[in-house]
Amino acid sequence: MSVNYSERIPNNVGLSENRRLQRALEAWQPNYMRWWQELGPEGALDYDVYLRTAISVETDGWANFGYVKMPDYRWGIFLAKPEEGRTIAFGDHRGEPAWQEVPGEYRSPLRRLIVTQGDTEPASVEQQRHLGRTCPSLYDLRNLFQINVEEGRHLWAMVYLLHAYFGRDGREEADAMLERHAGDPDKPRILGAFNEPTPHWLAYFLFTYLTDRDGKYQLASLAESGFDPLARTCQFMLTEEAHHMFVGETGVMRILQRTCEVMQALHTDDPERLRAAGVIDLPTMQRFLNFHYSVSLDLFGQELSTNGATYFTTGLKGRYHETRVTDDHRLSDATWPVAVPRVSAIVREEQPALLAINERLRDDYIIDCQRGLNRWNKEIEKRGVDRVLTLPHRAFHRRIGVFADVHVSPDGRIVTADEWARQVHQWLPTPEDHAFVASLMQPVTVPGKMASWIAPPWRGIHGKPIAYEYVKFHC
Repeated sequence: MSVNYSERIPNNVGLSENRRLQRALEAWQPNYMRWWQELGPEGALDYDVYLRTAISVETDGWANFGYVKMPDYRWGIFLAKPEEGRTIAFGDHRGEPAWQEVPGEYRSPLRRLIVTQGDTEPASVEQQRHLGRTCPSLYDLRNLFQINVEEGRHLWAMVYLLHAYFGRDGREEADAMLERHAGDPDKPRILGAFNEPTPHWLAYFLFTYLTDRDGKYQLASLAESGFDPLARTCQFMLTEEAHHMFVGETGVMRILQRTCEVMQALHTDDPERLRAAGVIDLPTMQRFLNFHYSVSLDLFGQELSTNGATYFTTGLKGRYHETRVTDDHRLSDATWPVAVPRVSAIVREEQPALLAINERLRDDYIIDCQRGLNRWNKEIEKRGVDRVLTLPHRAFHRRIGVFADVHVSPDGRIVTADEWARQVHQWLPTPEDHAFVASLMQPVTVPGKMASWIAPPWRGIHGKPIAYEYVKFHC
C-alpha cells in the first residue's frame, strides 16, 4: 500500500484511473493552497521544517522524515489497506458485507458525518495559525507544524470521500469547508470547540491533549463504519492522531515539571511568587484544564440522541472498538447509565443504550483522559509537590445537552446562579490568567534552548538530538 508520489495528488487509491475524479480534485487543490497561504501557519511559508511524510500505510514503514517547506508538503489521499471479506459489525445490517458504495437510503446522514468530521480538520489549523510567533522552542515549533500539515491531510481525506461518492452535493460541501472559518461570526465552523481561540501554547497543549482526544474517539467510531471507504480512511488518520495527543500530553507534562522545579527552588506554592518567577502555577493550570475539558465534552453531543441511535442502527458509525464489545451489537433491549440533573443533585439513570450511544463514547473518553491526568499527577508527586490536578465533573460548564442550562461546580454540585457568579473566577480562566500566560509567550528559536516556563522534552524527534535545527528560517 505504498503511496504514489509521481502524481499531482499523492494517493494509494488509484486516482489516475478515474480521470473525472482526478480533475475535480485538481480543481479543488488551488483553493486549498489559497486557504493554506491565507489561514495556515502565519509567516511560515518559506521555513524548512523537519517533517514526517507518509509514504506507506503499512504499520512497519509509513513515514519518511526530511526538510520540507510546508506549501510543498505533499498532501494526499491515503486509505488503510482493505480487509478481505469485511462485514458490518453492528446495527440492523450486522453480518452483511461492508458497503463499497454509498447506500442510497443513508446518503444524507453519511454525508453529514463526513462533513462534520472534515470541518474540524482545517478549523484547528486556523485556531493555531499565530502560535508559531511565540514558540517555546524549535522542537515545539516543528511539532506544531507537523500537526498542522497532518490536519490539512485529514481534510483531504474527507474531501476525497465527498468528491468520490457524493457527486455535486459532495463537491459543494468540499468547497464550503474552505469557506467556513474558526471563530468567523458569519460562517463559523460547525462544532463549538473549533470556534474557540487558541491564543497561547498552554491552550494549544490542552487542545491537543483533550480536543484531539475527542478526535481519536470520533475517528475510531467512524473506523467501524459499514461504509468501507470511510472506515479505511479513518483507520489511517488514527495513526497520525496519536502524535497529536502525544504532543499535548508531553507538553503539559513539561510545563508541570518546570513549575515543580521552581516551586522546589523557591520553597513556595504561592501563585503570585511563582508567576513572578515566570512559570504557570498549578491553580492556573487547573482552571485552563477545566475549560478545555468541558468544551471537549460538548463535542460528543446530547446525552440522549436519536441521531446517534440512527447512525448505529444503520451501520454508519459504531462504538469505540465495536468489535471488542461483548454484546449483541444491536442494542435492541440494552440500557446504559446516563447522568441527569434532578432538582438539587445529579443522578445516574438507566436509559436505552441506543439513545445513549454518545454518552457511552463520552464515558470511554473520560476514562482515557483520566489516564493522562494520573501520569501528570504522578510526576507532580515524584517532585515532592502536595497537589493533584483533577478532571471537573462531566456536568461542569456544559453548553450542550441536559446540563446546558444548569450551573454545576467542578466537584459535581448543582449551584445557584449567584454562587456560580461568585466562584466562577476560581473555576475557569480569567482575563488576568490569559494575560499572564500570554506574557510568558516569548519566542525561543535557538536550537536546544527552551522558554523559561517549560522543561525540555525527554528526547528529540526521529533519533535527532533536542538541539537539532528542526526548523530553518532563512532570515
